[in-house]
Amino acid sequence: MQRADELTVVHHDDTVSRFLDVTYTLSRAGLLLCTALGDERLIPRHDMLTTHVRTANART
Repeated sequence: MQRADELTVVHHDDTVSRFLDVTYTLSRAGLLLCTALGDERLIPRHDMLTTHVRTANART
């Protein structure tokens, strides 16, 4: 899974969802998100127009 400090999803209906401190995987089914609290959410691929990921600078 990839990690993001902020992940933004733009949906086909032009609504925007923002998630902070998540891990995610993009697959054929869609975008699977897991929050820092352990909550999981699947955004189906047919519902996403685009995604934007922001991460902090290199971690050690």
